[in-house]
Amino acid sequence: MDHTHRRTDIPVLLLYNIDPGWKTDEQDIALKAAEMLQDGLRREGHPVVGVPVMDKDLAAILAPYHPDEYVVLNWCEELPGKPRSEGLVAEILEELNFVYTGSSPDVLGLCWDKVAVKKLLECQGINTPAGQVMDTAGIETWTHFPAIVKPAREHCSVGITPDAVVMDHKELEARVAFVQGTFKQQALVEAFIDGREFHVSLLGNGKIHALPAAEMDFSAFTNMKDRLCTFESKFTPDSISYQKIKTRVPAPLTQNQISLLNQTAKDAYQAMECRDYARIDVRMDNGIFYVLDVNPNPDLSADTSMVSSAEAAGLSYGTIASWIVNLAAERHPVFSP
Repeated sequence: MDHTHRRTDIPVLLLYNIDPGWKTDEQDIALKAAEMLQDGLRREGHPVVGVPVMDKDLAAILAPYHPDEYVVLNWCEELPGKPRSEGLVAEILEELNFVYTGSSPDVLGLCWDKVAVKKLLECQGINTPAGQVMDTAGIETWTHFPAIVKPAREHCSVGITPDAVVMDHKELEARVAFVQGTFKQQALVEAFIDGREFHVSLLGNGKIHALPAAEMDFSAFTNMKDRLCTFESKFTPDSISYQKIKTRVPAPLTQNQISLLNQTAKDAYQAMECRDYARIDVRMDNGIFYVLDVNPNPDLSADTSMVSSAEAAGLSYGTIASWIVNLAAERHPVFSP
């Protein structure tokens, strides 16, 4: 299906995080974002009930609602107090017979394991940067510099700062030790591609639609180590990286480059068995596109690259959310076509 053939009367339960452990301003931001998404869906015609997830008993939170009467827009990234529980949220929704937007529990669980994702993409012949899992004992076996050192089991650029880009074995050893000590997990070391970076937002099941690609513009930075999407660049508005990395939509590319980029992103989407929607992060080097990350549960806040890409395609915030709801509704016992 595409956005032009969709129902706008499907009732939606918007499931979103409000962790009591967050600071007041963080809770306020989450509430405001949820209100904007609800408003967008309502403008399309959808009846919407906002359901904040404020504790880990998701079954009790959903008890007032009947699964036959709603599609859940699953915007819940984890249960409060249960890190990495993104897949568990989807699992509980399935146990309760709710039809929800986005990928299955298996896919949401897999995307936390960067090494497993990398192996899966490589097995399907999809380009990813050269990489290996490493502890400090294996440093001398690494030969690609510059390199980037990431925690192997984190999301949202956690552990990614300019210091994650290393230029020699001494810096590599220090950063691998930092990742192991700070995050108590293995380090994934990859060749650092100092090239253009794109976020490709995809929607669909079977037939997959690519929205106009967004480019992360690093041209304000002369130091290679600053040319990457760090945790600060995403979540700290007063940081230099947040202020100076610009999002260019649509990315200035030739038609051939757009076709190749979109095909690379679609191949990764299908290899990972993503469902309904996802965002694929890609870098280009010498005309070759390398998949950096697959995000089967990307943020749908109004200021994200996915929403900017939708707007570049002439789609409102509410339209893109409604489209995602309709894709999930194809699995619903009452609302499926």
